[in-house]
Amino acid sequence: MKIGIIGAGNIGGTLARKFVAAGHMVKLAGAKGPEEVREQAEKIGATPVASTDAVKNVDVIILSIPFASISDVSTLFAEVPATVCVVDTSNYYPMRDQKIADVEQGKPESVWTSEQLGRPVIKAFNAALAHTLAENGQPQGTPRRIAMPVAGDDSSNKTIVEQLVDEAGFDPVDAGTLADSWRQQPGTPAYCTELPTDELRQALAAADKDRAPGNRDAVMEEFMQATTPPTHDHVIERNRAISAPR
Repeated sequence: MKIGIIGAGNIGGTLARKFVAAGHMVKLAGAKGPEEVREQAEKIGATPVASTDAVKNVDVIILSIPFASISDVSTLFAEVPATVCVVDTSNYYPMRDQKIADVEQGKPESVWTSEQLGRPVIKAFNAALAHTLAENGQPQGTPRRIAMPVAGDDSSNKTIVEQLVDEAGFDPVDAGTLADSWRQQPGTPAYCTELPTDELRQALAAADKDRAPGNRDAVMEEFMQATTPPTHDHVIERNRAISAPR
């Protein structure tokens, strides 16, 4: 497939590397233009482009930018065909991003994203830490392979993204419609907890929409006040503990 990725940070850059390795043609765009990502892109075999070019002549567009910046790229999608699959990997953190009233009032993050872009998206690759995505993928059939949720309303596009999740080294799990995608947002049992398929399905079912924002903010505040950066394992353990069903 032809894939355009907007955002070349830890998530976008890792996905670019994995999808090139899987045989896809990848265009990678950074915030400051192609020169910003040229060395990174050429090292992994992707093509460095401007954001305006990342959305042209592709089958899939992956947005890997801060949640609050989603509305800034909406104009890029004016002429993108409706058949192109758009993937949202972002997460809303009000301590980091500007507060967004609709999301604060309970609108699922990717529903808000779809409204900003004027088209539906698939929510995926958001519920894993950068280290998990980069280092913990395993071949299909590996016991207790980490699973990742995929939510959206278009079954064909979900199938495409589920294939990409598998190629990245993880088991895809259908997490329902886009309206259900709050179940994989920060503060839920499915978010950054590195669970295998059966346990991830249980975690999605056990999500508590009312508790999730408080869980999210409590974890962020704890990590921000820590005197030393938390280890990857500690972040996973903390997410599991605070979001565990009561």
